[in-house]
Order: sequence, then C-alpha cells, then structure tokens
Amino acid sequence: MDLPIDNKSHIYPHAFSVSTRDRAELLRQTPGIVWFTGLSAAGKSTIASAVELRLHRSGKHTFLLDGDTLRTGLCRDLSFSNEHRHENIRRAGEVSRLMADAGLLVLVCAISPFAADRELARALAGPHRFMEVHVHVPLAVAERRDPKGLYKLARLGAIKNFTGIDSPYEEPAAPDIRINTTQCSVADAAALITQQLCGT
Repeated sequence: MDLPIDNKSHIYPHAFSVSTRDRAELLRQTPGIVWFTGLSAAGKSTIASAVELRLHRSGKHTFLLDGDTLRTGLCRDLSFSNEHRHENIRRAGEVSRLMADAGLLVLVCAISPFAADRELARALAGPHRFMEVHVHVPLAVAERRDPKGLYKLARLGAIKNFTGIDSPYEEPAAPDIRINTTQCSVADAAALITQQLCGT
C-alpha cells in the first residue's frame, strides 16, 4: 500500500560525516545569508551583484540567488498568487540554507513582499547568520526607472498581482540594513553591507 505523499513519519535525515562547520573551515569563512527585499526596480540585484564582487575579490566563496533566475528554473511552476508567492520564498529560503550549509555566503534577491515570508526565510536559515537588507525606493521612482517595462504593463492590466500596483509590499519594520537608493550609491551600499557582514 502506498503511503500518502504528505506522510513524513518515515523520513530520517542522515547524519553525514562532513559537517557544515567542516566545510566552513575548509573555505575559511563563516557562512551566512543576505536577503535583499524591495520593490521591482529598487536596485536589489544591482547592489547584490556589487556586494558579491567585493566579497569575491576579498577571497570569499559566494553564490547569488536572483528571483528571476529562480522563477525560470526551480520556481517556474509558480504563479504570482499569494499562495505561490509564499511557496516561492519558502523554496528560496530552503535553497539558501542548503548553500549556507555548504559553507557559502549566499545573497538572495527576491521582492518577498510579505513580512511573514521574510520571517520564514530567517527561520529557515537555522544557525546561519541572516541579514535582511531592505532596498528602498519610492514607488514613483521605481516606476520611472522600470527597466523591464513591468510597471507599465501592470498599469495597463497586462500583468496581474504586481507588487506595488495591485498587490501589496509590506515594508520591513526593522531590517538589519535599509538602503535608500535615491540617496545612496551602489558602491556605498555595497561597502556598507560588506562591512557589516564581514568587517571588511
């Protein structure tokens, strides 16, 4: 008789010989997760890329998980309904935890509009350091930038459930770092985040 697919009573995670600490020591770094949240066109990916470059040049082992990349692969089966947005962030959180377990510094760029989902991502990080970076920009500025033309399509009704237009964005109340991209350059933002993350 087949077990129901949601039955977890027969799942026993294996205790492997090489630990997260072993991997981190081999890489000579403390793993962690930096979670970039903000509206579309706020500058999340641009800043995260600059942070990764700084870390890479200083000898750190990193990986950047971008929301659009996840949506074309791991999360390509998901829509932009609230339920699927929750699942999208859950998957991103699980993957970032696995990468941190491998000893990496993981940078995640995802709008992640709901506070509860960001708290879930923090909880999924487990023992790893989790740094929430709110990349803030006023909606009007994001619309003016609109490099992908998404806000225009949302205003025309061609895209439904678009964050900031017909789906809400719940701003973080107390992020670890808040960057206002109308006042802070990419270089300065990257320096601030890298300094807080690694002291370099």
